[in-house]
Formats: sequence, C-alpha cells, structure tokens
Amino acid sequence: MDQIQTLEMRGVTRRYATTNALANFNLLIKGGSFVTLLGPSGCGKSTALNCLAGLLELTEGEILVNGRPVQHIPAEKRGFGMVFQNYALFPHLTVARNVGYGLEIRGVPKAERARRVKRALQRVHLEDFEKRYPAQLSGGQQQRLAITRTIVLEPNLLLLDEPLSNLDAKLRGELRIEIKRLHEQLGLTTVYVTHDQSEAMSLSDKVVVMRQGQIEQLGTPQEIFMQPTSLYVADFMGYANRLPLTLVGREGHLLVVETDNGLSLRAVSTLAESQEWSPGQRFLGCFRPEDANLITEPLINGMRGQVQLIEYLGTSFEILVQLEGENQSQFLLRSQYPPAVNETVIFTVPPERLLLFPLSEASSTKVVKQSTISSGEPALKGDN
Repeated sequence: MDQIQTLEMRGVTRRYATTNALANFNLLIKGGSFVTLLGPSGCGKSTALNCLAGLLELTEGEILVNGRPVQHIPAEKRGFGMVFQNYALFPHLTVARNVGYGLEIRGVPKAERARRVKRALQRVHLEDFEKRYPAQLSGGQQQRLAITRTIVLEPNLLLLDEPLSNLDAKLRGELRIEIKRLHEQLGLTTVYVTHDQSEAMSLSDKVVVMRQGQIEQLGTPQEIFMQPTSLYVADFMGYANRLPLTLVGREGHLLVVETDNGLSLRAVSTLAESQEWSPGQRFLGCFRPEDANLITEPLINGMRGQVQLIEYLGTSFEILVQLEGENQSQFLLRSQYPPAVNETVIFTVPPERLLLFPLSEASSTKVVKQSTISSGEPALKGDN
C-alpha cells in the first residue's frame, strides 16, 4: 500500500449488541504524525485501534487511506503494523527468528531477510541478543523485540496498544524515548493507545482524549494539558483540586468569583467567548497541585488553610490543606519544603491556572483520584 498522506476514520461505529464501543467516531490523521488515543479503561481507545488494524469489523462508517476505503481489506493486507500490550512473541524462536518470521512468510529472500533483521536489531540495540530466546530477555528487551518484529516489515502505519503498561517506571521512560526516536527516524505514521498522561504528553503531535466511544477533546499536548475544554478532560489531566464558586463580575479577561464563604478570587473561564455568562452563575474552580504556590503574604487569589497531611515524593512534598472557612474543601498542594502538620499556610493560584467549569458538569463526570496521599482523601473526589 502507498505511503500514507492522510488516514481518516469517518463515522466509525462499533456496536456490541445494543452498546456502542465507538459511536460515529471521526478522526483525520496526517501522514508522518504521532497521534495518541488517551483515556481511562472502557473509553473505546483500543476498539478504535483494532478497527484501524482490521481486527474488528465496523458496524458503520469507513476507514480511508489517502482517500480510498480500506475497511473491506483484510488486516494482513493493509500494510499496517501492530504492537500488542502482551508482546505476543514466539517463545520457541530466537530473537533473530522472531524478527525475521514475518519476512519469511512473506517470501523475502534469505539474504535480504538477514540484512533487514540485522539492521532492525541494531536500531533497538538488540544485535548482541539475536541468538537468545524471549524468556532470556528482560521485560524492556522483550518489548523492544516486539516493536522490532513489527517495524522490520516496514509498515506504512504503526499501531501500538498500551505497549509500556507492563514495564516499571524506569523502563517506560527509556522505551518512550526509543519509540519516539524510531517514529522520527523511520518517518512512520503512528497511532498510540494509552491511559498514561505522561506518555501522551511526551510522545504525541496530537492527543485525542476519548470518552464513551467519542472524542472529548483533540489538540496538541500543550493544549490538552493547559487548556482542557471540559471537566472530564481537566480531571484526567490532573486538575485534582476543585472548589464551588459563584460568578460576581469581570475584570478585563478575568472573571471575579467568590467561594461560598465570600473569599474573592480571579479565574479564567473555559466557556467560549460567545457563550452567555451572568452574575450568580455557579462554577467549579479547578487547579493542579503544582499550580499553587506557598507564600508568606496574601497576594491575588491568596488562600489560607491548615495542613492536614504531608507526603514526601522525592522531588517535592505533597500537602493536604483544609481551606479556612470552607469545611468541605481540601486541596492538594506541592512544595519544595515541608510545613508542619496543623500549621496554617497561605497559598496562591495564578488566575490563568484557576480554570472554571460549569458546576453542572460535575454531576456527569466521574472524578479520577489523583492524590498520592495514602490516608485521608480530599473532598469532592471519587473512585476511578
């Protein structure tokens, strides 16, 4: 199949009985880009990937490569490469035979096969392990082998389904770099599935946040991280702190809001400029633990609270603070130094990092627990 210029999923629906795993899913991918499907378990991201691969038939819709439908083409003839979460290696074959197996069944001559296997192993630094068996490799080496077995076939589309989820944190970091390097070095078009925000942020040109088989937000990693357009996306991207607020006015591009106890704050709205807003409207203010700063004197958006718990994270301390005068509001903050438990601290959140979402969204959003504090949970948090 020709090199990919555009890859499009148009109106794709995948239905199981009466349940839609994908519902009228539309996505346009430019050739050579790295796109990540991001979301919690059950959001439809793996279903979308398997539909692309040809492992699942579409209930409705079509998949187009360079404008030509391919959904009727069997998986093995699409020219796509798939890397699975569980590696799917042949345990009875050596590293070199695992890599060369796909070439062998495609009838590639032995000399050409040996050349391509050697070059592929060199790319992932496994050339010294070609005579070993998968059981003799570490987890990271096995995953590199799984990726190598796919790229040696020179696919025009690389599909990866949570390939790093079985690895420890150090190996995940190393293989993220390896995957990005291979993507750029080989000029691949890549679609990557993960529930890990750090993987999506570090690897992608575009991130697709999914919810119930549909796209909740599509944007660059920076847009998704800094400008979530819904409470669902904000929650998934770590905006763990939330506070009910009432709109009282406006100061330039900032909205003036108050807590239920009358504390005045400044914030930005996630609503479009064209949307109506009026005093008395209720919002949920959200910010990330690392967006807050401990201070000694009250500044704009200065808040005061009592330290409840402290946990050391290695590079910083995570602190659980009970907001003064707001019995139901506990916040997670980050600090380079540890205050004392029961100490009263003052902290501030820059107005541009205090995001407002309509309070009505809270009832339809299942909140993901972001805290690493092991005991005592901030209010307004639910289970994942």
